[in-house]
Amino acid sequence: MQCAPIAIQAPAVMPTGPCRVPTPAPAGHPKLANVRCPIDEVPEKYRLRIPMMQDTYLLNGSMVPWSGAYDNCHSPICTSQNAKGEWVPTVIGKVPSFTERDALAALESCERAWDSGRGLWPTLPVAKRIEAIENFTSMMITRREEVVRLLMWEICKNRSDFRTHIRDTLDALKETDRASSRFQIEEGIFAQIRRAPLGVCLCMGPFNYPLNETFTTLIPAVLMGNTCIFKPSKLGSLLHGPILECFARCLPPGVVNVVYGRLCVAPIMKTGKVNCLAFIGSSKVSDGIRKDHPTPHRLRCVLGLDAKNPAIVLPCADVDMAVKECVLGSLSFNGQRCTALKLIFVHQIVAARFCQRMVEEVDKLKVGLPWAEGVSLTPMPEADKCKKMRELIDDALSKGAQLINAEQGGGQCTETAMVPAILFGVTPAMRIFHEEQFGPVVPICVYNSVQTPLDFIRDSPYGQQLAIFGTNPTEIAHLVDPLANQVCRINLNSQCQRGPDTFPFTGRKDSAEQTLSVSDALRCFSIRTLLAAKHNPLNIQIVTSILHNRQSTFLSTDFLL
Repeated sequence: MQCAPIAIQAPAVMPTGPCRVPTPAPAGHPKLANVRCPIDEVPEKYRLRIPMMQDTYLLNGSMVPWSGAYDNCHSPICTSQNAKGEWVPTVIGKVPSFTERDALAALESCERAWDSGRGLWPTLPVAKRIEAIENFTSMMITRREEVVRLLMWEICKNRSDFRTHIRDTLDALKETDRASSRFQIEEGIFAQIRRAPLGVCLCMGPFNYPLNETFTTLIPAVLMGNTCIFKPSKLGSLLHGPILECFARCLPPGVVNVVYGRLCVAPIMKTGKVNCLAFIGSSKVSDGIRKDHPTPHRLRCVLGLDAKNPAIVLPCADVDMAVKECVLGSLSFNGQRCTALKLIFVHQIVAARFCQRMVEEVDKLKVGLPWAEGVSLTPMPEADKCKKMRELIDDALSKGAQLINAEQGGGQCTETAMVPAILFGVTPAMRIFHEEQFGPVVPICVYNSVQTPLDFIRDSPYGQQLAIFGTNPTEIAHLVDPLANQVCRINLNSQCQRGPDTFPFTGRKDSAEQTLSVSDALRCFSIRTLLAAKHNPLNIQIVTSILHNRQSTFLSTDFLL
């Protein structure tokens, strides 16, 4: 689906500068001089033992030796040259390539642990589940340096990206359970209402945040008493090896099982035995996965999907503030975030100044390797990502856009890294106006009437977030009410973002299904369930006896501290 064409006029003062099609830079643009690194020049503390072989996998509570085929794991960091003298991404290791039989063995293990809701884990008291995840967290932290090193090599994240929501999620579960520890009495009926698990969950995380975002769904699903099949992303698989060992040591057999490879998901879904799908990625892929389930009406889906988050820079905007936030919002982690700003609407009155300041600020960003000091942009892990970005740039330039930071190297690239490109004069005729670029290309669209960005947002297939930059309360107020019914978060004078993690994170249209925050995620992976009885002496005596003798984990007034 594409937006209907809209009229966009050029500003009275057009930014000037070279407007040429970017080409690969075999010798490397000066900004890209530090994105390749011969293996013997890698700092000692960041070196890997190459190849890293994931030769065991988590099945039924044990790390089982793998004897089948493997898939290569590539790093976007180029450490060597081929026979033609071309720098090439590094093969840093291998992970198992599951067959259908291997995938179904993982599902069978989850089913046994679930045991129609009668298994050890789904019937364990909440306090015991919390204790197990606390032990897991403590053990995982001892493996931090291994995971950080692999994060750097596999997807070029720096060490600041090793973070999870686990502690906050544990606190949220305690609060939820405290609220459920009391009985309610209505219309002569008393009841205890609690949250119960759903069953077997399939959790699939994204490559751009393979630890943080994967745990956003996996940990709440496990905490609520479900059993889980965990599939790491193809990019960012090795870093989960040390973590799987922690799961094996801290959780009962079958609570978490891992699967690898592109062939494992369809056989699992086709059995119809998955009760919940948690997936972060594209809507196209999620639709295909869901269609494999024979009874999709029984499948709960927790989905974080596509986005094309726009920014609206009003004529009353503080331009310096807007530029600062738009640079962060569009280029943090190379723009490879679903929350990234992916189209910037700038009013004609401030367009020239805004563009000039954008060029200046983007030029300050350092491109390099993830362990280098002060680096903002790193090599990108997806195969041919630079080529795809250049295709979007070329398309826009051929239809009248300007590459306004060409003199600063904008759009130049090596095999896996790219200097951010700022495109000015973007219109609906260009692919970049509609497509989610998920990379370091910043499209700027000039408008005279605020109806222009409003039409884009209304017609967009996406509805996650947007950002408004301005200082006039009246102008901003006129935008808030209609836009609140188009997206799920309006950011005022700040970039689009996820945090704080206690805030709801969701989207409309093709952007999401269900809501994720540390408390909302717990609700996603559970269902409200209650024991109810007429308020008479017999029922009171029965329930009191069960509570007094602690004969049930569901029916309980224990208060977690």
